[in-house]
Amino acid sequence: MAGPVRVFLVDDHAMFRTGVRTELAELADDRLVVVGEAGSVGEAVARLAVDPPDVVLLDVHMPDGGGRAVLEHLHERLPALVFLALSVSDAAEDVIAVIRAGARGYVTKTISGRELADAIVRVAGGDAVFSPRLAGFVLDAFSDRHGPAAVADPELDLLSPREREVLKLLARGYAYKEIAAQLFISVKTVETHVSSVLRKTQMSNRYELSRWATDRRLV
Repeated sequence: MAGPVRVFLVDDHAMFRTGVRTELAELADDRLVVVGEAGSVGEAVARLAVDPPDVVLLDVHMPDGGGRAVLEHLHERLPALVFLALSVSDAAEDVIAVIRAGARGYVTKTISGRELADAIVRVAGGDAVFSPRLAGFVLDAFSDRHGPAAVADPELDLLSPREREVLKLLARGYAYKEIAAQLFISVKTVETHVSSVLRKTQMSNRYELSRWATDRRLV
């Protein structure tokens, strides 16, 4: 690619955008330049449609629909536009959803500035980039699509989608406060979901739940 990679930031936290912009400017070694930013889905769609960059660094969770909504608005209209998801979430559902919607890669916000700059340059060059272990989610989702149907699990079917999300994070060892941050809910709501899961599965503590989730390959 001739010249630096032109990058556009989409994140609803202004301070985070400022931090990313500053760090990329310091570490990119003239390989990329941030040319714009937006704090909402509507603003991002409007600005990107007028002046598309090379790579959009895209937050997954925002109040007005998040990264998937941006992708759904623009991916078909601007097929050459490359999207790299950047999120606090490492949940398989989030990774798979944005990749299916058209993102070229997915990295978490624990990534270092230099690693992020490298990831942006790589996706601009045609590579698919993922934070460690997230690639496995994508491989699992896109391989063997027509394999045997999953065996029904009546106990698992009792859980709501949100309860499953909470259970997966719990089984990975996340504390309630960390689960709340990942899912953008309150600690009290996490406690309510865990109580409901314990009741539905007839388990007595989080350690039994973790084994239960592992046995069902939820982790």
